[in-house]
Amino acid sequence: MKKLNIIYEDKELLVISKPSGILTIASAKEKTRTIYHEAREYIKKQNPHNKIYIVHRLDKDTSGVILFAKNEKLKEKFQENWSNIAIERTYIAIVEKTSSKKKDRLINYLQESSTHQVYVTKDQKNGKLAITNYEVLKTNGKMSLLKINIETGRKNQIRSQLQYIGNPIIGDKKYQAKTNPIKRLGLHAHVLKIIHPITAKEMTFEAPIPKSFNII
Repeated sequence: MKKLNIIYEDKELLVISKPSGILTIASAKEKTRTIYHEAREYIKKQNPHNKIYIVHRLDKDTSGVILFAKNEKLKEKFQENWSNIAIERTYIAIVEKTSSKKKDRLINYLQESSTHQVYVTKDQKNGKLAITNYEVLKTNGKMSLLKINIETGRKNQIRSQLQYIGNPIIGDKKYQAKTNPIKRLGLHAHVLKIIHPITAKEMTFEAPIPKSFNII
């Protein structure tokens, strides 16, 4: 991987723009090529005693803003109340086809299959509530560029909900996309706005939209 793309850093936080194609944390198949490993190596070069903690995750093929805490107490404060601390989570996505609505609020329940496929279900008892807001920024008939704000942070939430309404994200073969014009998943975590859990300061972090998204 190339040099870490650091958006912001202070004594407590490290915010990185994660590239597409790299895991957040290790899996059974991949132990070292992760953004967590790269972040840990970076801060240990500053001081071998330094530690880094994951606050939230992005899918392997999603790029964009990812936040780490530099101490365990802060990490726990973030995770205890993440849905209220993260007051804005904006994504940019390129989807197949033209959306039937210029903007919409998608409210669904999601379940995960034994093969780790997340899907929309009518089973409210066992499903997890997922709320995704989108607005169409541009369209050319074949593809549309969407601005997305999520109110919940379910696994594969954006990908599964957009596929459900017939607009899978380009490059997302797992969720029935048929095209891959930019040779990667067309999903980018653009803006993360938080209320710092200790200082109560509002902080905004932004990862520029990849140039490859300028295809519409």
